Amino acid sequence: MRPFHFPALLLALLLPSACARKNYALADARPPAEAARPLPPAADSVRGAAAGRHYNTRGWPLRLLLGRHYRAVWAAPVTAPVLRLAQAAPGGGPLFPKKAGGGFQTISMTLADGAGRPYVLRALDKDPRKTLPPWLRYTFVLNVVRDATSAANPYAALVVPPLADALGLPHAHPRLVYVRPDETGLGPETSPRFQGRLALLEEKYSGSHFRPALAPAGTREMVDGEKMLAAVYASPQARVEQPAFLQARLLDVLLGDWDRHEGQWSWAATPGPRPGTTRFVPVPKDRDQVFFRFDDGLLPWLAARPFVAAQFQTFKPRYGHVPGLVHQAQFIDERGLMECSRRDFLAAAARLQARLPDTLLARAVHRFPPAVYALEGPRTLAALVARRDALPAAAAAYYRTLAARPVLAGTRQPERFTVWQYADSVVVHIGPQPATDNGQPFFARTFYPAETRCLTLLGLGGDDVFTVLSPPQGRPAPIRLRLRGGPGHNALQAAPRPARLRFDNDSLPRWHGKAYERLNDD
Repeated sequence: MRPFHFPALLLALLLPSACARKNYALADARPPAEAARPLPPAADSVRGAAAGRHYNTRGWPLRLLLGRHYRAVWAAPVTAPVLRLAQAAPGGGPLFPKKAGGGFQTISMTLADGAGRPYVLRALDKDPRKTLPPWLRYTFVLNVVRDATSAANPYAALVVPPLADALGLPHAHPRLVYVRPDETGLGPETSPRFQGRLALLEEKYSGSHFRPALAPAGTREMVDGEKMLAAVYASPQARVEQPAFLQARLLDVLLGDWDRHEGQWSWAATPGPRPGTTRFVPVPKDRDQVFFRFDDGLLPWLAARPFVAAQFQTFKPRYGHVPGLVHQAQFIDERGLMECSRRDFLAAAARLQARLPDTLLARAVHRFPPAVYALEGPRTLAALVARRDALPAAAAAYYRTLAARPVLAGTRQPERFTVWQYADSVVVHIGPQPATDNGQPFFARTFYPAETRCLTLLGLGGDDVFTVLSPPQGRPAPIRLRLRGGPGHNALQAAPRPARLRFDNDSLPRWHGKAYERLNDD
């Protein structure tokens, strides 16, 4: 989750002298009577464990202010196997600790089996301290941000695998585990952060050490987003497998998973259609915000307004503000979905509908622990069925969001950007410069003024040529153009020059990815 919390900021202004509670989370997920006794060495499971009873202690005034969220789910008693590192790998092999990880909130640890294949252990509860600026980390505001963790269903990731399988999408296979209160095998610094907690253990798609059965056919290597972007920026021979990414993103929309920024993906490097080419197949990870429920309190409702923090969309039978739901993934969407037309979005939505029948959705929701299913199962299933049926309309709204101001990037190689401006449309081709391979572009798409207001073309590197063929004389350009050449000797060929065109030679936008920042370091 991005480090922004409107409710916390509001309370910071109202309660500047309040202090954060040092001991916020419970020390042990087991019931209090059992937590008071040592866990027997031979115990293979625990009963009655809860992911976070402390979230369910609010009285009605605070619930009215902060929301009901999934407080009852966090306090629900579940049965979980005890994590035994010596037998935790598939097949009963050992797992060995590697390094601590996690982003702004997640408490995680990377492990590896005897063959070097990586796994990750993630605590269900969060530590959101880093989401706040230092001056707020010791105030009551931290307690408010901690409390917002209850807006997530801690067991939602367990529901995703059957759905991804049905769509042919590679995915993680999370297992619920309980970490012993006296566990020391995760290292002297990391072990205390996990002791007594419920966690999810799953394979980590990284490097050349992975189980082939879990990866797309022909996978040579699993890479993170930065390495994928570096390859895509470097040459048109490396491309994102956009139909697969579109299917994965529509599954995100169905699940209400709004936190899908570029750091939430791994990528399988697979052979492309021609020799020497690579296609990157998306592998979603970090399913922390599936079935997110946020706007059921006064402050969260205010925070989720489109003009404040529209990404905090609540999972309901009816889709809310779709542009907000997909906002966090804007950067990676612009690099992974720009070849997809409106027809592609609607066809992908229809495919998802056909492959996710009611029976499959019901089977997936039954992966909740029994006590959690009793609380949320029927409600979650009803919402999934309604959202699946309404997915084409949501996909169309998603498409319109991306089509409004598309960003089309080249690579660091010399390329020709050709733009044909007609009275009712704009056609864009991007190909090598000078033209090779029979002049075939590696990108071609038509844009329409009813959908697109501004179109940005980025050269990134190399000696690029931008050719703009104007509309018929006397007609205004249908779509505003912004051309950015990037490093290199770039040329604009446009006669006459359209009025709604801006050409910035060697001018680049601000980027989020380190891969682009390093693009021209050499």
